[in-house]
Amino acid sequence: MTRVLAVSTAFPPHRYLQQEITDDLVSSLPPGTDSGLLRRLHAAARVETRHLALPLDRYRDLGTFGETNRLFVELAADLGADAARQALDEAGVRPEEVDLVVSTTVTGIATPSLDARLASRIGLRPDVTRMPLFGLGCSGGAAGLARVHDHLGVRPGRTALLLSTELCSLTLQRADMSMANLVAGSLFGDGAAALVAAGSGRHRAPAVTSGAPDVTAAPGVPGATVVAARSRLYPGTEHLLGWDVGEWGFSLVLGPELPDLVRLQVSEEVESFLAEHDLKPSDVTAWIVHPGGPRILDALAEELGLPDAALATSRRALAATGNLSSASVLQILRDTQLAQPPPGTTGLMIALGPGVSSELVLLTW
Repeated sequence: MTRVLAVSTAFPPHRYLQQEITDDLVSSLPPGTDSGLLRRLHAAARVETRHLALPLDRYRDLGTFGETNRLFVELAADLGADAARQALDEAGVRPEEVDLVVSTTVTGIATPSLDARLASRIGLRPDVTRMPLFGLGCSGGAAGLARVHDHLGVRPGRTALLLSTELCSLTLQRADMSMANLVAGSLFGDGAAALVAAGSGRHRAPAVTSGAPDVTAAPGVPGATVVAARSRLYPGTEHLLGWDVGEWGFSLVLGPELPDLVRLQVSEEVESFLAEHDLKPSDVTAWIVHPGGPRILDALAEELGLPDAALATSRRALAATGNLSSASVLQILRDTQLAQPPPGTTGLMIALGPGVSSELVLLTW
C-alpha cells in the first residue's frame, strides 16, 4: 500500500476578499452589460477569499496568451518549488531520495514541464522518473495520487513526489461574457499543493519543518494510506467540461448539465467502487471531495445521502481559497489530516475532470 507521508500547500501573497474581486470585474464590464448577473454569480459561489498570482490591478494589462503563459511558467515554478520543498521537509525525505515526481496542471503550458524545471532547483536526482500530466483539469490531483499508487504498488521501496500547481486567474477572459467565463470568474483561485508518498517497503524518517512563512504544512500528523483507485470516463460528455484554446488563451467550457451528471452517474460510480471493497457511503467518514462549486457538492451530498458535516472540509476550502482546480483535493486532504482522523477511519477522494471523467481514491488511516 501507498503511505502519504506529508501534504503541503502554498499560495501567492496576493489575497483578496471575494467582494474586491467582484467589484474589480464589474468595473471592467463592457457598456450595457448586466452587472447584477455577475454580482449574483459571485455571491452564489460561496467563496469568501482567494489568492491571485498577480496584484488585482495587473490583470487589466495582460495581453495575449503568450504573455500570460510566460507569467504562468515563471510564477508556477516559484510556487511549486515552495510547496515541494515544504512537503519534503515535513516528510523527512531528502530531495535526492525521490524516485518519481508526478506533476499536474491545466492552467498553463510548459515544455520542459514544471517538474523538469524544478528538478535541479529543489535537488532531485538527474535520473528521477518524471510523469507530467496535463488535461485532467480538476481531477488531476486525485489522478496524480492514483498514478503514484500504481507506481509504488510495484516498487514498494520507492518514494514519490506529487506536485499540483494551478494559476487559474491567468486563464480568465475579461472580455468574455459567456456564462461559463462568468462562473469561472466567481470560483477559481490560485495555489499549489505537494504530496510525498512512500511504498510499503520504505520506512519514514522523523519530520523536520522549515517554517517558511508562505507555505503551510501538517508536521508530525499521521498520513493516510491509499487502498485503491478507480478512473472512469462518461461517454458522450466531452462537450461539458474543458478548454477552448484560442489566440487569447484558455476559455472555459462548462456545461450546465454537470450537476445532473453527478446525480445520475457519478454517485452510482461512487457506490459501485465502495461496494467492491465491501463498503457503503455511510462507512466513509472522511470525504475529500473536490469543491467544483456549491451545486456539485450539493448534488453529490443529496444523491449519496450524506449528512451536512460530511462535506464541511470541502466547503471551508471553497470559502477560504476558491476552486484551485487539481490542487484542491490535496488541500482538502491536508486539512483532513490536520484534523487527525482516528485510526481505522475510511476516506474517499473524489474529483471530476474533462472527459467528463471521475477519479476516486480510497484511503484509510
